[in-house]
Amino acid sequence: MIDWRRAVAASMLVAATASGARGQDEGARVVEYHLTIDERDASPTGSRTPALTVNGGVPGPVLRFTEGDLARITVTNALSDEDTSIHWHGLLVPPPMDGVPYLTTPPIEPGASFVYEIPLRQSGTYWYHSHSGLQEQRGVYGALVIEPREGPLHEVDLDRAVVLSDWTDESPEEVMRTLMRASEWYGREKGTNQTLLGAWRSGSWGRYWRRERARMPAMDVSDVAYDAFLANGEEVHRIDAEPGARVRLRFVNAGASTYFYLTSGAGPLRIVAADGIDVEPVEVPRLLMAIAETYDAIVEVPADGAVAIRAVAQDGSGAAEIVVGRGPVVARPEDPPPPDLYRMDDSVTGAVDAARAKVVPEAYAVPRPPAPYNLLRATESTALPGDAPVRELEMRLTGDMATYRWGFDGKTFAEEQLVGIREGEVVRIVFVNDTMMHHPIHLHGHFFRVVTPNGERSPLKHTVDVAPMARRVIEFVADEPGDWLMHCHILYHMDAGMTRVVSYSAHEPDHAFAVDPALYGQVHTFLDASLQTHMTMGSLRSMWRRETFGVRWDVQLDDHGDGGHGHGGHDEREREVDLFWSHLFDANLRSIAGYRFADGDGTEDRAFAGLRYRLPFLVQSETTVDDEGDLRVGLVKELPLTRFVDLELRAEYDTLTDFESEVGLSYTLTKELSAVVGWHSDHGFGVGIGLSF
Repeated sequence: MIDWRRAVAASMLVAATASGARGQDEGARVVEYHLTIDERDASPTGSRTPALTVNGGVPGPVLRFTEGDLARITVTNALSDEDTSIHWHGLLVPPPMDGVPYLTTPPIEPGASFVYEIPLRQSGTYWYHSHSGLQEQRGVYGALVIEPREGPLHEVDLDRAVVLSDWTDESPEEVMRTLMRASEWYGREKGTNQTLLGAWRSGSWGRYWRRERARMPAMDVSDVAYDAFLANGEEVHRIDAEPGARVRLRFVNAGASTYFYLTSGAGPLRIVAADGIDVEPVEVPRLLMAIAETYDAIVEVPADGAVAIRAVAQDGSGAAEIVVGRGPVVARPEDPPPPDLYRMDDSVTGAVDAARAKVVPEAYAVPRPPAPYNLLRATESTALPGDAPVRELEMRLTGDMATYRWGFDGKTFAEEQLVGIREGEVVRIVFVNDTMMHHPIHLHGHFFRVVTPNGERSPLKHTVDVAPMARRVIEFVADEPGDWLMHCHILYHMDAGMTRVVSYSAHEPDHAFAVDPALYGQVHTFLDASLQTHMTMGSLRSMWRRETFGVRWDVQLDDHGDGGHGHGGHDEREREVDLFWSHLFDANLRSIAGYRFADGDGTEDRAFAGLRYRLPFLVQSETTVDDEGDLRVGLVKELPLTRFVDLELRAEYDTLTDFESEVGLSYTLTKELSAVVGWHSDHGFGVGIGLSF
């Protein structure tokens, strides 16, 4: 039998060798690095959580080159049981060198090595990271600096790369599973979940209920609760510099799902480059830095000490600090205020700024400014050819936290993979964000213009922030033939489906491509159960793409009669178990079908089918009809009272068994465990525990 993985790898290696030979300047200086990816117990929080390291560290070493060099980088996989890869984020590379497993480059198997050869056609600050699974979250990333052929544009005394990142002591696979189950745990852990008490205290009671009436889940600024935020692997990173020195700081946001606000204690940050490309120097009081972006800033060290630069997570849950200079910190900035989750002012600010017809500098003097694109002016014209054919595409960014299905135009990568373009045309993409989250969209192998009021001086970038409810336009000349990944750079959104392949060959009848099978959707299994003194209810379900298969149960544990239901007492314990299949149509609608095993007063085993629908005020309804024509209608409403206390209300009418209702109160103790107390119209009162796995 043919090993298809080895066959694909062999064909890619041949293509890579040929492409490297074609692109290499025979007179170019060859600069070599060797990178080894391994696993070590090296958590920056001290918990000894396994981390993936590059040459023994998190982040990996800074790779430095000069424009025109031939970069020859050997990557060795020292992991025992998983493939790996390296993507060169922002570099213009031959397609076989892009480092996306299966699509452009073979995955590097355990014990194997791969040699990347990249003729460097550009200068600036870039970075590298794994594109295999969720390895980026575990530590496989580092900075890459390419000096201009003619020398630096700005004279400085010191030049340092600063890699910002987020760290969790959980395995990223468990993080993904938690997000897929629509758990509220991370919001509770950070204190960012919306509650009735919080809405009342903030004066947003009316706003809270208007949002609920519109069936909008609570806004979430950042998906994950992190254990630390890091600068070059440390929560506080010091850079030694002489008093009065001018220091170029090359910031890289290598966070898996964290935007950062950067603020300097020495005053406004002087930005001189964005995503590796020089811009006209501009000062910003505070910089919102999207995931996967790079910004170069020049700061001056105070004469009497050190200056602190704070990188604060956008959700306000933590920060990393960079201290530049010697001695005590004499200039430390104020952190931005935490977001007001009930008013969503940050979201409105970003959407309004993206729609401006002119530059308004005052828009960036606010405590929580939008991305600074309107302030960025290219050093020369970036206008595209006026005589080239134009392909305009509108791509809507879609998804929500309730289903954790992120995609474009309502479809995940498993459902739609390709965006077809042709060489030589101008491609204009209009991103429309229909969600209440920021999305950093990255296109491999290209730079694009972010269309701003600066017209022909609109900046060039490889990653663009699309703010909640905002509209962003990018455009580029299609002059890099190949198949290139385009995706949201929130790692978990990409993995959940906000990914496409931009293909120059999609229109060809024999076009074929391969990607990491994990991008087609993985199976996740969840258990939610309540075990109380009088009853147990719960479900065990497995999710794959739009399908859910599982079992749910409602079992009486005592025999104290019907709890005053009104049907007459009985000594039989009631049991009801459903085997079911559910299909997701959209965030509000699902079908459900299955077989019910019933053992109670007046019940019997039956097949059933129906719909689950999310009503206004986020009330979940389920209507089913069984094979004997009996109807069942159920309503469920969850009310978060405080950070850790929830109230759940249930009501159900069945033409066979009449009405039943339930009131439950839970107090979250840990991610998996809660204390519960409840009353059920059939089973009476009880106390116990809730389990979530």
